[in-house]
Amino acid sequence: MITIKEVTTKKELKEFIKFSFTLYKGNPYWIPPLISEELETFDPAKNPAFQNAEAKFYLAYRDGKIVGKTAAIINWQEVKMLGKNKVRFGWFDVIDNIEVTTALLDKVYEFGRAKGMEMAEGPMGFSNLDKVGVLTEGFDKIGTAVTWYNYPYYKEHFEKLGLTVEKEYRESIFSMRDVDPAPFVRGSQMVQKRYNLTPINFKTTAEIMPYVDKMFALFNKAYDRLSSFVPVSDVQIEYFKKKYVGLINPEYIKFIEDADKNIVAFTIVMPSFAEALKKANGKLFPFGFIHLLRAKKHSEDVAFYLIGIDPEYQNKGVTAIVFDEYYKVFNKNNIRNCIRTPELEENHAMNNLWKNFNPVVHKRRKTYSIKL
Repeated sequence: MITIKEVTTKKELKEFIKFSFTLYKGNPYWIPPLISEELETFDPAKNPAFQNAEAKFYLAYRDGKIVGKTAAIINWQEVKMLGKNKVRFGWFDVIDNIEVTTALLDKVYEFGRAKGMEMAEGPMGFSNLDKVGVLTEGFDKIGTAVTWYNYPYYKEHFEKLGLTVEKEYRESIFSMRDVDPAPFVRGSQMVQKRYNLTPINFKTTAEIMPYVDKMFALFNKAYDRLSSFVPVSDVQIEYFKKKYVGLINPEYIKFIEDADKNIVAFTIVMPSFAEALKKANGKLFPFGFIHLLRAKKHSEDVAFYLIGIDPEYQNKGVTAIVFDEYYKVFNKNNIRNCIRTPELEENHAMNNLWKNFNPVVHKRRKTYSIKL
């Protein structure tokens, strides 16, 4: 018999997090999260997402043993701004038993209906900055710090239970060693001169901080045209500053300014923390933080996390400046591969940015939805 229990204590919340460690034990492609970071993410007193959202966390038991988990989330900002009465489900992990998946999703639907929601969608987190999608291709490729991994049967469970594809994402990879820099070196010089633009580079985290607010203002502007986009709030920006900026090699954050000191483009590239997180195995101490610090400075792979271009400057070759600046620092740091984190299939402008790099799509993922 399968029993679903709502998580109500810190002990149960730790069990919720650690279930994934049990499910994927020995799997070479799963990237374990930091347990302390997950606890903070689920803490309404620490995660500003809870200012506009509410969540329930559920564990599935069979014969007294945990066999599945999920979070049920309502982002009220999304409901009000986009008019989507939707309950999200995320942090979904389950054994290969469709009865367990059914029981967990039924609990999500029950929570959603009680709040007046009309549909459910997942897997997804609280906001646009969280992990998203169930992996549907690329099960034999190592994950990243900003994506979920799952077994192939997740997709099969969802489809058998009547969920349909809501959004599709792609992830790709290209080798820096195969890149010919000549075209974007020439393009960078030409575009800088034509539009009076200047690349801004950094050596320390402190130098970046004054630009972060402007960066997110541009992020909200650049992505506003996507149908599913919800702007990042001021409180979330402050949280991002404190939690993530310090983890990024300052050389891997780039801004482009116009003559009036307005930011017209930005890019955040993160060192790949995949191998470091596997070594840490969920714990910062005693040695986990050392692995992360080493990866920050010496990782041979990087992940493109965020990129934003002012709509006024899209299709004007601004990316040539971005790529030129990154090529210089990647070449200096002996970067081997560049990994693109999930991008919506419908975001054609973003997908076209990389066509000259001959990227290989090595993973795909989807969110699934159902009417309640």
